Amino acid sequence: MISSLLSRLLASRPAYEAVEDDESLADTEGQDVRDIPDSDDPPRNPFSWRIYAVFLLLGVTMLWAWNMFLAAEPYFRHRFQSSPWAAEHYEPSVLSVSTVTNLLCVLALAKLQKNASYPIRIALSLLVLAVVFLFLAFSTVFFRAISVGLYYIFVMTMVLGASFATGMNQNGVFAYVAGFGRPEYTQAIMVGQGIAGVLPSIVQIISNLPVPKTDGTDDSNGYTKSALGYFLVAVFISVLAFLAFVNLMNHTAGSEWFQRELRTESTHQPSFDGPNKSISLWKLFLQLKWLALAVFTCFAVTMVFPVFTAQIQSSHDPVTRSRLFDSEVFVPLAFLLWNLGDLLGRLSPLVPLFANSTKHPRALLIFALLRLLFIPLYMSCNVRGLGGSSIFANNDFLYLFIVQLGFGLTNGFLGSVCMMGAGQYVTVDEREAAGGFMTMMLVAGLATGSLLSFFVSSA
Repeated sequence: MISSLLSRLLASRPAYEAVEDDESLADTEGQDVRDIPDSDDPPRNPFSWRIYAVFLLLGVTMLWAWNMFLAAEPYFRHRFQSSPWAAEHYEPSVLSVSTVTNLLCVLALAKLQKNASYPIRIALSLLVLAVVFLFLAFSTVFFRAISVGLYYIFVMTMVLGASFATGMNQNGVFAYVAGFGRPEYTQAIMVGQGIAGVLPSIVQIISNLPVPKTDGTDDSNGYTKSALGYFLVAVFISVLAFLAFVNLMNHTAGSEWFQRELRTESTHQPSFDGPNKSISLWKLFLQLKWLALAVFTCFAVTMVFPVFTAQIQSSHDPVTRSRLFDSEVFVPLAFLLWNLGDLLGRLSPLVPLFANSTKHPRALLIFALLRLLFIPLYMSCNVRGLGGSSIFANNDFLYLFIVQLGFGLTNGFLGSVCMMGAGQYVTVDEREAAGGFMTMMLVAGLATGSLLSFFVSSA
């Protein structure tokens, strides 16, 4: 069963026949598109599990920083406990700084494609991530006496640096992988991104479980040891990815097939200027408006989950409950359930029924709007320990497996099918520009949702 699933996951995606003329493009929303499963060109270089593993690791590092700052919320809340404003606004501040920085970085690098050295961008981004995580590790030991205000600025600076490195990493990795001419390696990056959402929460839970219950007393030493180990794991992963990538670069640098493919693919990087003609944003929007609005709405709404997840507490009695239900462990557990749902949602297009949903873009937008119903569900949970009589406020199982897992599932599903379906509604020479446009809409949704999360945190 596992081998069958892997075979389907690693199989090359079918190509889709392009829409025939420009006049029909604006009227294709909701119509079926014709599938030509045998039209892919045969691979021009052999598949390697070694290369696959490197790109999987690069995918993990691509989103590790984002998920790390979210999963480490209990530690940062402990550091900011003397300032109610900092403790309350830490989460939306991280979301806003990271998404806006990432959006600006992606847009800037997209304009600097000519003569770009993508391996240097990748290597530099991994080194920057390692330095950021190392500084955070040092801060748990050497910066403990500084004021809350200075530490808040320090953390936001680290978020900015990590987000810039992530944007540079995304730009470089997706350009570099194109030179291999194998869709399996691109899929490895996407799977790695899904894993990146799960591993930080697991590391945080393992780090915090040994810290004893404090019964309301301060236990700075326990928090420090937990966070130190957590950040050092992040340093290790970044350094490991750097070494693996350098080894891969040295291995492929002399390969004739790779140099040929890299020269070819580097002239076709995702941008709004296709290889043969310039494509306006407005034209792309008219052709992809339902999918574009769906992916924008999906990720804008998704940005409420980190804020609520950081504030929702277990409904178990604080005196008698096990360590698993203390906030330091319960919050990472909630993030873990959300990210597990997101990972499963990303894999859902393996099922033909879900993959075929790309033929109904208007329905996908409606589904994205319906996800707004999760906001009142979150508000009915045990937010700040003041849940009330709601069944979600008094039942951790419903909160974790209905609200968190369900919200993650819908996010992973919508994000995957919207991005996959964009190529079906444009012509062949517009697909790269369409991919860049959809990526812009996705990041714009994240940025919009992160800014709106300030209102949610103050509600």
